[in-house]
Amino acid sequence: MNKFEVVIVLNPELATNKLNDEIDMFKSKLEVHSAKIINEENWGLRDLSYSINKFKKAFYRFFQIETSSSIVKEINNELNQSENIIRYIFIKVKNHQNLPTKLNNEKK
Repeated sequence: MNKFEVVIVLNPELATNKLNDEIDMFKSKLEVHSAKIINEENWGLRDLSYSINKFKKAFYRFFQIETSSSIVKEINNELNQSENIIRYIFIKVKNHQNLPTKLNNEKK
């Protein structure tokens, strides 16, 4: 099992219940593919560095997971079909960083 840190960026116009549904759907995709969620952080609504699909803000969610690299490719294909996840990134790491992250501690 490899260790990954994942950030998903979600549509800022989502209602709270729809946002939670999208996050639950992402978690279920991980679980279906036997990925183990180690930790999770809600980074909240933040400004984007540049506009994406005319959005200037987005909801950020951070995950630390363990899974195989082949599973990440499958999950990538599924995430590309989501309209509400506007960006995502999987980063392979040797060790997960300690939580809370600096970004989570930063004043908004």
